[in-house]
Amino acid sequence: MTILRKINFLSIENKEDKENKKMTYDEVDSPVGVLTIITSPQGLHAVLWENDRENEKCKNTIHHLHQSKTEKTIVQTKKQLQEYFQGKRKTFDLPLIIHGTAFQMQVWNELRNIPYAKTISYAEQAAKVGNKNKARAVGLANGLNPISIIIPCHRVIGSNGKLVGFGGGLERKEFLLKLEQNRLITDRVA
Repeated sequence: MTILRKINFLSIENKEDKENKKMTYDEVDSPVGVLTIITSPQGLHAVLWENDRENEKCKNTIHHLHQSKTEKTIVQTKKQLQEYFQGKRKTFDLPLIIHGTAFQMQVWNELRNIPYAKTISYAEQAAKVGNKNKARAVGLANGLNPISIIIPCHRVIGSNGKLVGFGGGLERKEFLLKLEQNRLITDRVA
């Protein structure tokens, strides 16, 4: 549903050809599958799921990018993701380049305020961005989050406490939440 719009928010296809040539991508194996990282000299533009890559528009966009294993932000992103999956990192320190409407930017910024291993409901997130009745709009904006895991939309759940709506799939959302909760428990015991 959202990959076409995610790619649009990357602003890749709208950039001049000269600037496109500066954008790079690489893939990283992770416990939740192969992730695609898209960067430019300015920072990180996207962390995409495998199912995002199945979309023809996404394939075409990435096909026009240069693959790099050594670009600075790609190296940093891979390292920090690896540390996250090993339970050694709870926050990310990467230059993020995100594009969206003012509302989407507000929603995505609020996601970054959700503490590690904690969850909030879509209604709670909507209240934090100014209107508790916009839970559905918040959910749609979360679904368009181009920087999965690092901007932690997986930490938002249904008001009934159930896992709902996640671009990477509910099994990956559950994995990420359990990873964080288990690490938090391990830290308390240690």
